Amino acid sequence: MTYLKKYSISITVHSLYKKEPLVLLSGDIAAFLVALWLSLHVRYFAAPAIDLFATHIVPFSFLFLVWIFVFYIAGLYESHTRVFKSRLPGIIFKAQIVNTAVAAAFFYAFPFFGITPKIVLFIDLFITIALVSAWRLIIVPHLGYAKKRRVLLIGTGDDMKHLSLEVAENPRYGFDCRGIIDLETAGERELPHLLRRMMREEKCAVVVVNFSNRRAQSVMHALYEHIFEGVAFIDMSHFYENIFNRIPLSLIGHGWVIENISLRPRRTYDILKRGMDILFSIVLGAVSLVFYPFVYFAIKFDDGGALFIQQTRIGERGKHIKLYKFRTMAFDDKGEYKKSESDKNYVTRVGAFLRKTRIDELPQLLNVLKGDISLVGPRPELPELVRSYRDAVLHYEVRHIIKPGLSGWAQIYHEAHPHHAEDIEETKNKLSYDLYYVKNRSFFLDIHIALKTIRTLLSRSGA
Repeated sequence: MTYLKKYSISITVHSLYKKEPLVLLSGDIAAFLVALWLSLHVRYFAAPAIDLFATHIVPFSFLFLVWIFVFYIAGLYESHTRVFKSRLPGIIFKAQIVNTAVAAAFFYAFPFFGITPKIVLFIDLFITIALVSAWRLIIVPHLGYAKKRRVLLIGTGDDMKHLSLEVAENPRYGFDCRGIIDLETAGERELPHLLRRMMREEKCAVVVVNFSNRRAQSVMHALYEHIFEGVAFIDMSHFYENIFNRIPLSLIGHGWVIENISLRPRRTYDILKRGMDILFSIVLGAVSLVFYPFVYFAIKFDDGGALFIQQTRIGERGKHIKLYKFRTMAFDDKGEYKKSESDKNYVTRVGAFLRKTRIDELPQLLNVLKGDISLVGPRPELPELVRSYRDAVLHYEVRHIIKPGLSGWAQIYHEAHPHHAEDIEETKNKLSYDLYYVKNRSFFLDIHIALKTIRTLLSRSGA
């Protein structure tokens, strides 16, 4: 059954996403080209001649590469979930505003191209937004999904409901959700009969099952009967992971952790990761020294207190580490927020700005150079909070098997971060992203996170 599950995943889930970034990229490039041609048409009130279009296409080709990079950072080559789809027009508009500013600066810096397309750029902004939006919102959802595969979900809980809603309302997956069998509400003796009836009536080609649920064992024999009919079986946790890019805590158990989380050394990855940490901590650390005098005078002018603080956090394998930060609160409470004295603590005026801009974390580049933390990894937490979460959140300690980082998968995708206060539910959500990174960590994933962190910093979000 294990082989069957993994093989089925590869043909029913992964294949849906392998080509999507390439398809999106191809459509974007086509939209850029058509938008440029239409912009010239509108600007000169006639179809542009070949030489006019050629004159513009050479410099714009360089811009298109930058624009694609901006689109990537903005997240426009990621999974088009329902939530992401609702934000798509705004994301495209903001990205294209940045692209237009880049284009204006480009033509100002390189006048030897012989064109100063101020009006063309202005027109191109709106046409590109319209074309890319139409491409993403109207055309993409209907590409390649003419023959939807009927799917049956077998599980329980909110994560299953969330999954069923996403599959049912988003056509990009190519699935038609024909029914749900709730393992908790249906009687254990009724489950096999219910499964057989639904498979017979709905003729489902894909069955997504929460195999970690003990009650799923009661339908195993009924499921086995359909493997010779070409039915694909997928573990619900894997299905959920591939759609939402996080691990659903309610759908996994100790068996999942044992199977998917490994401490085996990844020598090539470890060497590349450490090399990136050293290189960028030195380069970024040197650049960040420019901010130190300004931060020093701002803090001294504000309240005259200390410039730096040290905070104890939990690092790799539960080791206590000392992190360096610019002081942002009235006094250093060592992160022990539950003490009565620290209840009187507060964020200073300068501290609020340092936190919002993430400047307060620049001294942690020294921790990266020392090897206490990495550039990318789960964010290190306060010891007191870790003690609390270990008791309340199952598998919480798994996030500590690797080195923590300045930025991570949860920092760029989990929006409701618990900020230095106990929050069990949001920590569970955050852990679901941390577990995804621990399982799938690679050098290319680290590069992806590093690039996405640029967007986090520019939007002044994250934790």
